[in-house]
Amino acid sequence: MVHRRRVSAHEYEYDEKSIVVTEAKSYAAGVPAVLVSLQRGVEQMGPGRTAYSLAKLNQRKGFDCPGCAWPETPGHRKHAEFCENGAKAVAEEATRRTVGPDFFATHSIDDLLGRTEYWLGQQGRITHPMVLRPGATHYEEIDWDSAERMIADELRQLATPEQAIFYTSGRTSNEAAFLYQLLIRSFGTNNMPDCSNMCHESSGSALSASIGIGKGSVSVPDIENADLILIAGQNPGTNHPRMLSTLEKAKSNGARVIAINPLVEAGLRRFKDPQKVGGVVGDGVAIADEYLQIRLGGDMALFQGLGKMFVDADDEAPGTVIDRAFVETYTAGFDDWIDHIRGVDMDVVLEATGLSMREIRDTAEALVHSEKTIVCWAMGLTQQTHGVATIEEAVNLLLLRGMIGKPGAGVCPVRGHSNVQGDRTMGIWEKMPESFLAALDDEFGIHSPRDHGLDAVDSIRAMRDGRGTFFMGMGGNFVSATPDTAVTEAALRNCSLTVQVSTKLNRSHLVHGRSALILPSLGRTDRDVQASGKQFVTVEDSMSMVHASRGGLRPSSAFMRSEVSIVCGIAEKLFGPGHSVPWGSFRDDYDRIRDSISRVVPGFEDFNRKVRQKEGFGLPHPPRDSRTFHTSTGKANFAVNELTWLPVPEGRLMLQTMRSHDQYNTTIYGLDDRYRGVKGGRRVVFVHPDDIASMGFVDGEVVDLVSEWQLPDGTVAERRADRFRIVAYSTPRGNAAAYYPETNPLIPLDHVARKSNTPVSKAVVVRLERRRHG
Repeated sequence: MVHRRRVSAHEYEYDEKSIVVTEAKSYAAGVPAVLVSLQRGVEQMGPGRTAYSLAKLNQRKGFDCPGCAWPETPGHRKHAEFCENGAKAVAEEATRRTVGPDFFATHSIDDLLGRTEYWLGQQGRITHPMVLRPGATHYEEIDWDSAERMIADELRQLATPEQAIFYTSGRTSNEAAFLYQLLIRSFGTNNMPDCSNMCHESSGSALSASIGIGKGSVSVPDIENADLILIAGQNPGTNHPRMLSTLEKAKSNGARVIAINPLVEAGLRRFKDPQKVGGVVGDGVAIADEYLQIRLGGDMALFQGLGKMFVDADDEAPGTVIDRAFVETYTAGFDDWIDHIRGVDMDVVLEATGLSMREIRDTAEALVHSEKTIVCWAMGLTQQTHGVATIEEAVNLLLLRGMIGKPGAGVCPVRGHSNVQGDRTMGIWEKMPESFLAALDDEFGIHSPRDHGLDAVDSIRAMRDGRGTFFMGMGGNFVSATPDTAVTEAALRNCSLTVQVSTKLNRSHLVHGRSALILPSLGRTDRDVQASGKQFVTVEDSMSMVHASRGGLRPSSAFMRSEVSIVCGIAEKLFGPGHSVPWGSFRDDYDRIRDSISRVVPGFEDFNRKVRQKEGFGLPHPPRDSRTFHTSTGKANFAVNELTWLPVPEGRLMLQTMRSHDQYNTTIYGLDDRYRGVKGGRRVVFVHPDDIASMGFVDGEVVDLVSEWQLPDGTVAERRADRFRIVAYSTPRGNAAAYYPETNPLIPLDHVARKSNTPVSKAVVVRLERRRHG
């Protein structure tokens, strides 16, 4: 029997004036993490379902966490191989609450548009396919066959396949992603925006140019055995909590950790492992040995300043700092780089970073004395205008010391959603190489288009300008994940048909084309049974390990379908029975999908056998495996970049958007940010106390945020986000922080990173404006 608890609106409405702010925590996890995990699980799933689900989470015979992409440690796994936010993600997906036709009959689109993102998500799992007809005020039930025909008819009547845009969330399995891109390319377009476009596209661009592959080069054992770990622009305590256990192991092995982050974050200060006595009754483990509170956008300046110190030190004692043998054998561009770096002005570095000379010098000495160095980073680096160049500069430092292709050393871009890297490997990219497209064509007898397609930002532009008229989202919440909310919403409303494949209700269902479909899909926790029996899917974690994921819970509704089944059903209607791709066979037995993947995607040979191994299998990584670099020069490339940083205009602040501890990407789990001391709401802006005073405000005052963006003609365009409570917080002067998606309206669509086109969400010029009314 399905439990249909209806959550009333008043339970989740909140007012920024009622937010309670207490002192920020000095540690992450501990007993509170356990209690919150159990509380959320029981509230959403009930005791029995909670016990079953958490016991299967990240286990070899269980299912992969629907949260982050942090890998499991090889070998023995703990009975509780999950973190607090992983438990929240499972509770959200395995909830007994449901959203069916009766819900949509009760709530109009206008009614739902007035609800918070949190309230929408708390209503439960979507149980039936739903359609919104032109001019209708409510979604109504539709059968699967009619929904599939509606999509196929819409696609066939487009003037060109380039009018269709197909988005992918990072939670889509390898099998579903492979079939999705196969459908899209069979249709005739490469328009495949995905969530990578908005997070680690800068990492892929930088690493591909520098070392020849856009993936990290390290494993969990590498991190555990490193001498020095730099963590830049990343908050593992909230965004990748299981990483803290790996860092704890590294610390016990003697590693030194340097945190580089504008905000002081609990997880970078101290970790209390709730599965150890010391994490329950003791003080836990200090994570960061040094904490560099760098100014927003100052990381590139820091890395160039460190490079200059390397060169100066090597000049004083030739051969003692720079690994000349590695540089001469495996790299290109060193002479141009060293000529550039000698000219770096350390006074500019100090101004750009806000750090002291002692802090920078101590960091340089730590790098010089380390024999095994790893640099980890996330959105704090990638979502900058100069994000690609910043990552290239971090790689330069590693190349100087020969830290690529060496155990315990390398690059570690920490990915977000659990299969965001796998989706790209499976072909979800608007610019897949010829080798992939040729193999795909040979396998299936199709002709894939070769022209590059649209990424996320360019897709919004296309829909805005009427060049994109069909939008399909395979999971995710496109409206709330993208920048410039008003522009994005208007763009989607330009479409003739919008289709959302979803597990739960979100704002993207309410911002729709003239017609709209919601297709309810199975999640990671759900049992997937097809004609050949029970199925499993696979995922690739942040460190290129591929493993199986097996859901075990009975789905909330018989009308839900797997993402694989949804793709195959649409393809059968679109292409007809004579198509060269065996869509029906793929739906019936996922092993057949994996057999095709094994012949198309390098590294997946003998896929079905290897993925059934105890630990799954690792994908090849030429720089790590053999110091082979598939770049334009055939070597690892030093990058030369003009130093770029972000001076803050007088009377303004540089804003970064970020997650609270009670959310994952656009999914809001709750209204508390325990680690930062915020309870009962999300509309807060964290500002240095001296900035608050100098601007004439007081801590606790409610203000509007106004972003300022200079247009090509020199005029300044403004965007607003109203009603944010000021919270005094430890952050560099001139910097501020606030949660997304509430602050997404402030980010101009054209404010993007050079080369990667990633929205720049970590460097938005804003002013605080006193409320005129209330």
